Amino acid sequence: MKSIFRYQGWHLFVLILLLMSLKVFQNSQGHDMGGELWGIRSQVWFWLAVAAPVFHQIYVWLVWRLELYRHSFTTRFGLSKAFRAYAIGFSILFASRLIMIILLATSNRNSLSFEPIYAYALAALITPLVIYLFYSVKKYFTVERAYGIDHFDEDYSEPYEKRGIFKYTSNGMYVFGLMILYLPGLLLLSKLALVIALFNHLYIWVHYYCTELPDMRKIYGPALETKS
Repeated sequence: MKSIFRYQGWHLFVLILLLMSLKVFQNSQGHDMGGELWGIRSQVWFWLAVAAPVFHQIYVWLVWRLELYRHSFTTRFGLSKAFRAYAIGFSILFASRLIMIILLATSNRNSLSFEPIYAYALAALITPLVIYLFYSVKKYFTVERAYGIDHFDEDYSEPYEKRGIFKYTSNGMYVFGLMILYLPGLLLLSKLALVIALFNHLYIWVHYYCTELPDMRKIYGPALETKS
């Protein structure tokens, strides 16, 4: 149990700080939290959009650690079925991040105070980076690896990827992949959607340092240094 919860105290601590910051932001906005979609106020969509990444990252942490240290799923269902079931859950929760931000942006549209042309220009700059990231994942990194197949398959061993966008950063998915979440706020000119996109981008690094990096050290050991 100690291994499963390693660094999760820090995870909880930083998450609480981020949530407190969002609450302070909410209290400072007043009428800028206005708008609604399907009869649901923007304030509600705001916190639903916060919940999506929290549930996603807790899900990944729990499944990864239970499998890594206890083989809780592969011993019961086999590698193929266990990983497929996990990947389906991962995909649904990852998609929920973007869906909730789209709904929030729709509810809170036109709340940005600067010229739309600047928001659209920024969206135009971000989009090619996001496309290149997903192309690089599909062609070089593989979707299975992005999901965390190395937590399930003890025989999985691949060199550290240095092709495509990963030639420029080893954390391409965290640096560029989460940029897709800014697009709804930029295109619909929603301040709240941009704030939640930033929350997602900050919070994913909590996952990296508190869950993924320690897991990589466990899986690859000293070889991790040569991979990086």
